[in-house]
Amino acid sequence: MKLQLSIVALVLLSSTLSLFGLSVADLNSDQKALLEFAASVPHAPRLNWNDYSSICTSWLGVTCNSNGTRVVGLHLPGMGLTGSIPENSIGKLDALRVLSLHSNGLKGNIPSNILSIPSLQFAHLQHNNFSGLIPSPVSPKLIALDISFNSFSGNIPPTFQNLRRLTWLYLQNNSISGFIPDFNLPSLKYLNLSYNNLNGSIPSSIKTFPSTSFVGNSLLCGPPLNHCSTISPSPSPSSDYQPSTPETTQNQKATTHKKSFGLATILALVIGSIAFLSLLVVIISVCCLKRKKNIKSSGILKGKASCAGKPEVSKSFGSGVQGAEKNKLFFFEGSSYSFDLEDLLKASAEVLGKGSYGTAYKAVLEEGTTVVVKRLKEVVVGKKEFEQHLEIVGRIGHHPNVMPLRAYYYSKDEKLLVYNYMPGGSLFFLLHGNRGAGRTPLDWDSRVKISLGAAKGIAFIHSEGGPKFTHGNIKSTNVLITQELDSCISDIGLPPLMNTPATMSRSNGYRAPEVSDSRKITQKSDVYSFGVLLLEMLTGKSPMRYPGHEDVVDLPRWVRSVVREEWTAEVFDEELLRGQYVEEEMVQMLQISLACVVKVPDMRPRMDEVVRMIEEIKHPEMKNRPSSESESAVQTP
Repeated sequence: MKLQLSIVALVLLSSTLSLFGLSVADLNSDQKALLEFAASVPHAPRLNWNDYSSICTSWLGVTCNSNGTRVVGLHLPGMGLTGSIPENSIGKLDALRVLSLHSNGLKGNIPSNILSIPSLQFAHLQHNNFSGLIPSPVSPKLIALDISFNSFSGNIPPTFQNLRRLTWLYLQNNSISGFIPDFNLPSLKYLNLSYNNLNGSIPSSIKTFPSTSFVGNSLLCGPPLNHCSTISPSPSPSSDYQPSTPETTQNQKATTHKKSFGLATILALVIGSIAFLSLLVVIISVCCLKRKKNIKSSGILKGKASCAGKPEVSKSFGSGVQGAEKNKLFFFEGSSYSFDLEDLLKASAEVLGKGSYGTAYKAVLEEGTTVVVKRLKEVVVGKKEFEQHLEIVGRIGHHPNVMPLRAYYYSKDEKLLVYNYMPGGSLFFLLHGNRGAGRTPLDWDSRVKISLGAAKGIAFIHSEGGPKFTHGNIKSTNVLITQELDSCISDIGLPPLMNTPATMSRSNGYRAPEVSDSRKITQKSDVYSFGVLLLEMLTGKSPMRYPGHEDVVDLPRWVRSVVREEWTAEVFDEELLRGQYVEEEMVQMLQISLACVVKVPDMRPRMDEVVRMIEEIKHPEMKNRPSSESESAVQTP
């Protein structure tokens, strides 16, 4: 009996030691794979991986499971990673659940054994230089896949149709081509396929997503985009058609000659002549009336300039337009407007406001089209430089959160810009306009949606314009709102054209501290301005003096002082606290804001990183990731 018990104990001990040895071996293999990755991929100096420290407690960006036996998370956003991922590295982490390598300089193909890791749930690889085909084998447990802003080509793998748990799929800003698979994914809530080379019709299974999920694919059609136009085939030849020969032609002439004197033919000729003469008379009358009307209104801009509240005949814009230059209105590609400068000058107009760079007018043309005309003041560059710069501005307008520049006019005495009219007004008006009884305040979800859209627009401006291209004048009056509460960034890239950039003004509370010293606007100073914008959205306080809004607050300094005294609840807008809100989300947005307004520019995040942080606020599953990723995202310069 004792012998049997001894044998059982020995077997159990042997099994336990075997399992322990297997766990250690698995963790050792994870460590080996990560060291292979670090040795092959150049990275920032702060990546502290080595053989001598604990992989689960000391390695930056590495998360292990609860018993410390496997690596389940790898979080290295913005770590300066460059080069290609070696085959025998990350793909060997077969217990990995979260992979975050976004906002680096990784390039080449993604090894096929990475996205196919059986346990992988979240893959964030956006904003790199990956190229080649999208790997086809994908983990069936995948919940979020973001490979946007890379250079992937080829088709969307059909295996994506089998990802039943997929909730986020971001493939925008690549070179993906071909048809969209007929996705039938029950969990899919967030989809973006914009700015690729996709073609064909949008499958019915995803047509309920907004048009912003598909824009930028010129060969894509169907709801929610324009309906697919059916190309009618060439008319098929008639069955009794015969080739013409001299003999048949002569016979046809003879037959026609015999029939030409029939009564029906004579009547048809008479009726046709009468109809033609009547039409000719109508055309001549219309032309005369139109010419008479033009003579009366030539050179006059009719309308109400809301100056002192008195309607008057206004020549507020276009007063410097020369007669010989009247039709030199330059339209950008993609503009559907068909008017010319003369039509614009005759339009009914009213002043919308006077901003940093000039006066904006709402102009209603005779055919009912409404546009915004901005009359620039103190432009200091010549015509060639003006046109070259606006060519860049026009290209950047191809984004759903950027206000497109539709046309411009340049003469010695007059510079005009033409934009779409946005009836929803600006974020400034939604936050500060008509405060008091009877006002409907902007709720929390709407504020997050507007902030995210504005962040996406600015991030696109930075990426599309190049490393030195900036907005230069980010503030709540330049965030225009659609009726669906989507935001559009306006007044893009105007500082280089002007005499004194608006951000140099001492009264501008959005100005980054280094701008007044170096007098140079950078993308990092744009980030600072956006951080102030977020603080304005959270607090309901204005950082800049406007007519009727004299209560100006240095928002970064005030918020820091309140937070330092641990009175964080005192920061938030009272109107916001009276509605539906999520305190945790508001605190997270406050942390993002403070990361943007740090005094050292290099410590501020990039705008694409700000976009990701705001997106994670409203994505509960992504928000529940291990905290090391969110911390590294906020601290990433």
